[in-house]
Amino acid sequence: MFKGSFKRNNEGDYHCTEAEVKAMLRDQTRLTSDMKVLLNLELSDFDQESVKSYRVWFATRHPDHAWTKLPDGEFLEMIGAASDDCKDRALHPTCAGLLMFGKEYKITREYPAYFLDYRDHADPSVRWTDRIQSQSPDWSGNVFDFFTQVSRKLLRLLKVPFKLVDMVRVDETPMHDAVREALVNCLVNADYFLTRGVVIDSYADKIIIKNPGTSIVGKRQMLRGGDSEPRNANIMKMFNLIGYGEHAGSGVPDIFSVWEDAGYIEPTIEEYFGEDGPSKTVVTLPLVEKGSVLLGEESEKRPEKGPETTKKESEIKRRTAAVYELIANDPSFSRAEISRRLQLSDKQAKLAIEILKERGRIHREGSARKEKWIITGE
Repeated sequence: MFKGSFKRNNEGDYHCTEAEVKAMLRDQTRLTSDMKVLLNLELSDFDQESVKSYRVWFATRHPDHAWTKLPDGEFLEMIGAASDDCKDRALHPTCAGLLMFGKEYKITREYPAYFLDYRDHADPSVRWTDRIQSQSPDWSGNVFDFFTQVSRKLLRLLKVPFKLVDMVRVDETPMHDAVREALVNCLVNADYFLTRGVVIDSYADKIIIKNPGTSIVGKRQMLRGGDSEPRNANIMKMFNLIGYGEHAGSGVPDIFSVWEDAGYIEPTIEEYFGEDGPSKTVVTLPLVEKGSVLLGEESEKRPEKGPETTKKESEIKRRTAAVYELIANDPSFSRAEISRRLQLSDKQAKLAIEILKERGRIHREGSARKEKWIITGE
């Protein structure tokens, strides 16, 4: 089973790794893996400050809800963070509860590869200017606290136009909601058994959100919307209860709509299927208007342009033009075929295609077997 399984990505069929086969087995059941009850843990294994913070968020959104008056154990059971065992009738954490409210060293006993990482690249002359990672000893390291800390930092990157409602300034925009939605979508769909973990990188001109694992419904359905099948349904429920996460499946299309209304470069979603490491999903949210050129992650580290930089930019421009000409002549070419015909590496072909998509020159349409490029601009 582990050696004879194949999966289709955008370029064709490929041989699945053992980790991917195990992930597919976890995902095939309607009871998501985060619903499992951990009989070896007690509710005392939760970080109590995390639970207290979540209850404040819940009470703020639902001030008159009956659950606000429940003791912690019953409240955690209601939201899916705990469940009773049929043998001892005692409440124990669920996997979702452990991930949301547990302490990092407890989480890694159940999820050895668990890792959360936020990196701020505001200053291109240094590797990062701010970092939050789950292994740091000065905080809990759980999913809920990561969300609260990172969402605040990401929202500071967004422009807030001056607007008054009933003589009160409004400091939130649809883009604020969309960024939170993207972060929640990452956390509820991450496969915490896979290596490399959740990684959030913020730059002056973009936010890059990476989570281990690919979408259960597939990238095409995710972009279309209307079909919600989160990998961690109980974690999704907990975010829904405090007002975050679009359960109806329209979250991703709404993000694209908000970016379009703002006049920004369209976001991109890429899925990597394990050929060169664990499967992962990468969402890029540009923070610049259409017509701008996104800085590459590496180019941000070079404050000045020298001859080598200019030469590299010329090469990228030449390759991009060649890729556009090839696609215009035959829109059915896959990225692998483009690489082969133009003698480019996969990374070079991918960069050229991303540039063309960002500039609105091309986009992809059609079914999995008859997908083709559509030329949308000169």
